[in-house]
Amino acid sequence: MDATAAPPRPEAVTAGEREGRTTDGELLQRIADGDNAAFDTLYHRFARPILGLALRLLRDRSRAEDAVQETFAAIWRSAGSYKPERGPGAPWLYAVARNAIIDRARARRETTFAEPPDEASGSAGPAERAESSYVSWRVHRAVHDLPESEREVLELAYWGELSQREVSQFLGIPLGTVKTRTRSGLARLADLLEGEFR
Repeated sequence: MDATAAPPRPEAVTAGEREGRTTDGELLQRIADGDNAAFDTLYHRFARPILGLALRLLRDRSRAEDAVQETFAAIWRSAGSYKPERGPGAPWLYAVARNAIIDRARARRETTFAEPPDEASGSAGPAERAESSYVSWRVHRAVHDLPESEREVLELAYWGELSQREVSQFLGIPLGTVKTRTRSGLARLADLLEGEFR
């Protein structure tokens, strides 16, 4: 598939398609092998929430659409770098999307010819990065252990940055159901991670 070609327009995923569906990680592995159908399925699953995230952060529809296209072109090119043992596919996919959105945001900033002042780096050192990586891996692992219905709403809310109302519309389920699944998923996560991060 040509990575520069525009992917198909987003469509809502029906409830029937969600039942017993292939996991995001499995789709990414199939995409790594050049499976166009898996790419189309993943696109239809995530194009809308990624566009919503891009619109919220970039506040410009044209640049947001460009970020979505860049996201899926990057997924097509780099799906082989997804490692299922590190966690489910959605967080990996949202990391790719965040990078594309950040690149779009940086591209808009006007260039300056002034030299930036010398300052000490505020970034985390090796120990902090190692701890942060472990915490991130552990949380993703715990989310992966949740029931599919709870995992789905939490991934869309936290990694997709969708509101509960947007999650409800995206999944085609009542808002009350989204709230219940979010509460029970967070409670189950707390139980799974209890005592690990004190």
